[in-house]
Amino acid sequence: MADTWLPTCVAAGNSVTADVGATMLRAGGSAADAAAAMVLASCVAETVFTGLGGGGYATYYEASTGTVHCLDFFVAVPGLAGTRRARPQQVPIDFGGEIVPYAVGPSTVAVPGIPAGVSVLHERWGRLPWPEVVAPALHHAERGVVLAPMHAKVLSTIAAAMLIGPGAAVYSRDGASLPAGSLVRHPGLDVALAILRDEGAGAFYHGAVAEQMVSTIGELGDLSEADLSAYAVRDTTPRQAELDTTVVLARGEDLDDLLGTLAGLELCDDEPEMARRMVAALRARPRRGDTTSLAVSDANGNVCAVTTSMGLSSGVWLPGYGIHLNSMLGEGELLRDDLVPGERMGSMMSPLVVLRDGRPVIAAGAAGGSRIRSALAQVLVNVLRRQMPAQAAIVAPRLNPVPGRVHVEPGFSAEVLVALAESDVVVPWPALDSYFGGVAAIDATGPGADPRRGGDTHSI
Repeated sequence: MADTWLPTCVAAGNSVTADVGATMLRAGGSAADAAAAMVLASCVAETVFTGLGGGGYATYYEASTGTVHCLDFFVAVPGLAGTRRARPQQVPIDFGGEIVPYAVGPSTVAVPGIPAGVSVLHERWGRLPWPEVVAPALHHAERGVVLAPMHAKVLSTIAAAMLIGPGAAVYSRDGASLPAGSLVRHPGLDVALAILRDEGAGAFYHGAVAEQMVSTIGELGDLSEADLSAYAVRDTTPRQAELDTTVVLARGEDLDDLLGTLAGLELCDDEPEMARRMVAALRARPRRGDTTSLAVSDANGNVCAVTTSMGLSSGVWLPGYGIHLNSMLGEGELLRDDLVPGERMGSMMSPLVVLRDGRPVIAAGAAGGSRIRSALAQVLVNVLRRQMPAQAAIVAPRLNPVPGRVHVEPGFSAEVLVALAESDVVVPWPALDSYFGGVAAIDATGPGADPRRGGDTHSI
């Protein structure tokens, strides 16, 4: 075994996704093979969060060179063939009593990046044959996947967007969103995955699937052949921040500035004071997001963390291919800058690798919009400062500050709650909740997956 501090294992937001990653590693695959197969599996098993019509990021530690790479395959702004300024459909979503406006429809669809992203991830660092990497996702797409309890809960919250058009036949029964334990199958998704297996990602940007995408959007959106043809995965140099005795590496361009937050976070062992410092570092307006993350490390010391998303989902499906397209242009929290056709949209996603003396000690990613930064920061502090194993660090209670209030999960000491109440109204939650984000991580003790999102792990 390579001289590495991380064991061979996987962590993901769903048991099916985790099973697929473990299968790849047992077959002799690299972290890239496992991560690519897991992303594709999540596009079948975690479709309330992600899909082939979405985008994401991967951070990869290459053991043979000791280098870290960031792959950017997030969605791009359409409009290279001209913009039509079609009006989207407004869909209000109730998040725990707070009504949040979203927009869906063809005009919210950005250029998807996941097919290209998993292809490049495999081409760069994979060693198993491509058909073998795609096979597990194709298998599950043909048979359908059981809807996990946490995913059913999220589905019921965002049903107003998910049940539009063909989505009603996929995600509802007798007029209501599917309950946990239901079989979910996207008719035609197996066809799309078979094309990805046989023709590669090019078919999604130049071939039959691309043509169907443009035809389906039509005059009601900006997505064109020019937008798809111009799309390319970006291999970027990661940025870094020091935290305790480690260096955290991530893409560094996330909208909530995770690395900047970590760099300014002074750690201490006094729990109430640490809670105050965490709140001060995280103070930001709350946002929502639908994402999923995974982490994998192989027997040769390679490590990969990936986060993907399709937004709330647009309600636009590709006939014959079972692909639900993203709604990123309808995600108000992402629209902070001018939208330039061909350029990437902004995102909070920030999968990361933590190094000590040049070797990986943590790989992690998180889901949950603006709580991505909050969740990752607290898990990193739990592992690095409090010496918690990854799983315990993820299960530990979290806080999330919003203007004038701090939301807290059960489990904080009375001393911490008193300290927080000195400057904010403390809002207690009755249980761990997906509101506080979902983390998948690996450290020297093994993998950790978030019960808030129904996550699962495997050690090889």
